[in-house]
Amino acid sequence: MKIPKAWRLGIGEMHIVPATRHRSPSRRPPWIIILVSLVCLSLIGAYVFPPRRYAACYLFASSVCSPFKQWLPPVPARLLTDDEIASRVVIRDILNSHPIQPKNPKIAFMFLTPGPLPFEKLWEKFFLGHEGRYTIYIHASREKPEHLSPLFVDREIHSEKVVWGKISMVDAEKRLLANALEDADNQHFILLSDSCVPLHNFDYVFNYLMESNISFVDCFEDPGPHGTGRYSEHMLPEVEKKVWRKGAQWFTVKRQHAVLVLADSLYYSKFKFYCKMVDPNGIANWSVTHVDWSEGKWHPKAYRAQDVSFELLKNITAIDESLHVTSDEKREIQRRPCFLNGSKRPCYLFARKFYPEALNNLMQYFSNYTSI
Repeated sequence: MKIPKAWRLGIGEMHIVPATRHRSPSRRPPWIIILVSLVCLSLIGAYVFPPRRYAACYLFASSVCSPFKQWLPPVPARLLTDDEIASRVVIRDILNSHPIQPKNPKIAFMFLTPGPLPFEKLWEKFFLGHEGRYTIYIHASREKPEHLSPLFVDREIHSEKVVWGKISMVDAEKRLLANALEDADNQHFILLSDSCVPLHNFDYVFNYLMESNISFVDCFEDPGPHGTGRYSEHMLPEVEKKVWRKGAQWFTVKRQHAVLVLADSLYYSKFKFYCKMVDPNGIANWSVTHVDWSEGKWHPKAYRAQDVSFELLKNITAIDESLHVTSDEKREIQRRPCFLNGSKRPCYLFARKFYPEALNNLMQYFSNYTSI
């Protein structure tokens, strides 16, 4: 009588066992079916829903990760929206275009103010003798200023109401940039408030910006409630939480980046202005306008007449590190040296927030501290 053969795997040799005639050949132990199903589901899940970080490799330890990952097909990247594709094309072409080098480059000084400019006489002292190297633009959101200096006469642009902390502030900044970009000679664009004052003479500021050929946008990662805590999931998919940054609005940007701000509609609609860097290598993560947040309040420290001294201004002009404090419980202090063209340099060209009553003291010290 013939005996059917079946293979049984084990540590020892292969054995021949008789098969049972009345057992169904398609019937297998249920635990094998369950195990195979679980493995298949796990592999499919690992492929379709890969982890965001690859320190841990799907279901396996890192020591056996590499061969398994090489076996898997590549993880598909997130599909970009139509608006994202269009935005990337515009950004790429603007950044790759060769900027026009005018024979007479200028700096655009853009004042965002509710009304009068209390330090016009100080700015006049700053500008005098440098005609043709600067332009002035004023966005007055509440009332038309009465000017004390002829340099500021008829420099107002069409202005709209601005509410602090609202998107109208961004609208006003874009309005200033649009007007300033009409002059092809303007190469750097400085946003200033009515409480800003210059820290150096005009030549120093002009050379500092023209030689750097980068933009200055205050930007740092704050894991606290007033930083990352303000991120909204509604920013997805275009703006991910990992790229969310905190910073002050007082920027100084070169012409290419000014054009990018106006060309953008995608991130603007997501209430984004400074948070995602489209040209990180072309941006210094500090603003050239000094603001003192050491008091830990909603608004920066403000200087009255009695606060303004030669020592105060000398100390501000000597600062060569940008400082940020996170808003979480750790209150971590972040210090970054200010490097330009490979050399450590003073960080600030302007400062705020000064009360109008400080004008006389600032006028008195200006010729001294600006030469430092």
